[in-house]
Formats: sequence, C-alpha cells, structure tokens
Amino acid sequence: MALSFKIDENLPIEVAQLLKEAGHDASTVLEQDLGGSADAAVATACVDEARALVTLDGGFSDIRAYPPKTYPGLVALRLRRHDKRHVLEALSRAIRLLGRETLQGRLWIVEERRVRIRS
Repeated sequence: MALSFKIDENLPIEVAQLLKEAGHDASTVLEQDLGGSADAAVATACVDEARALVTLDGGFSDIRAYPPKTYPGLVALRLRRHDKRHVLEALSRAIRLLGRETLQGRLWIVEERRVRIRS
C-alpha cells in the first residue's frame, strides 16, 4: 500500500527519491515553500495533506507536543551520524517495515539498529 510522506528540510532530497522508488508518494518541505517554517506549521501541513512526516528534528518525537494518534505518521530519525549515506541506509531499513507495521497514528523512532514504534 502506497503512503504519502513529507520530507523535512533537514534531510537530503534523496530521501524523497528513496520513498518514491519504494512506491510511495513523497514531497519535501522545501518544494512547498515551508523552509524555515515553525514545526507547528509543518505538522499542520502534514495533517492537512494526510502525509507522514520524516525528519531529523527530535522535537517531533515528543509525544506530548505531537501526539502520534493525531498525525498520519511521524518518522523521527535519531542517528549518531547525519551524513547522507548513513541517513539513507537507516531509512532504507525502516521502509522495509512499512508493509508489516502501521504508520498511521504512530511515531517511528529510527535508530541505527532498531525502529521503536510508539502509539
């Protein structure tokens, strides 16, 4: 099942391409002139467009500020390194879970060796 994603500005553009190659729809914050916008504005755009957010911004993993059940999905990458290759490898591993795990209404915290899922 194809999902829709919004890629935060703190991630390489190749993240959108990776998701598209996996059969999903992906747009970037920058494509929609949301670069530099407050987190709340990005979150609202995701809800309005029914898009799961993919981000390196740890603020989105605060379930008090961004309760997962109110979003189409939140994917927060918590990685020790943020170079393009490392980010793409971690996200590739997480993409494989999309066929087995629900993203809607959940927060996925993607780490080097695991993906933690919170509702």
